[in-house]
Amino acid sequence: MFMLGMIVIFVGIGYNHVIAARVYLALVFFDLTIRIITPRYSPFLLLGRLFVSNQKPEYVGAVQKRFAWILGWIIFLPMMNWFVLHWEITFYKVLLCVLCLSIIFIESAFGICVGCKLYALFSRKEAQHCPGGVCEIRTKEPIQTFSPAQKLITATMIIGLGVGTYLFLAKTDSKTFFGEFLHEAVLTKAQLNAETEAKMEAEFNADDDDF
Repeated sequence: MFMLGMIVIFVGIGYNHVIAARVYLALVFFDLTIRIITPRYSPFLLLGRLFVSNQKPEYVGAVQKRFAWILGWIIFLPMMNWFVLHWEITFYKVLLCVLCLSIIFIESAFGICVGCKLYALFSRKEAQHCPGGVCEIRTKEPIQTFSPAQKLITATMIIGLGVGTYLFLAKTDSKTFFGEFLHEAVLTKAQLNAETEAKMEAEFNADDDDF
């Protein structure tokens, strides 16, 4: 699901078409609906079963997974109206899509079960059989802990990635509609006005040079 989501994003940016995103979001909503009713016939789960059919199964608790699917279905409900029925794109709506993809990614890549954490928070019950055994682990191995120097390096890396992303979006001239959309989203109104004035002044000076 995450892989197809990333492909859809790159197709939308590269071809400047929204049809792929609309079809993908409708498919995800349909898949979540099927999962809530009976996950046995979920298209994405069946694809996943095909790819890992020769691996040892890793069972997870059905209660918290269904809870997570219901939350995902609720999140996707307004997205169906925003993007599938009507294409009304804004920065915060796109941010919600990125959040959904991020949750899928961190569970599949890092074994961090966001649905399990939320289930335990709302139900006051401990989730069982989470991905990677994170619900059962009570003490960490030495390889899982951080020294002060490692904490500093990790924090610097996270801050650097955040600042670098912001500076790239804020300072780089965009060559696509999506890049321009993100560029405008990270700037304040004052910064956008100053940028517009600077462009107008540069064009005015260029016209003066022609004369």
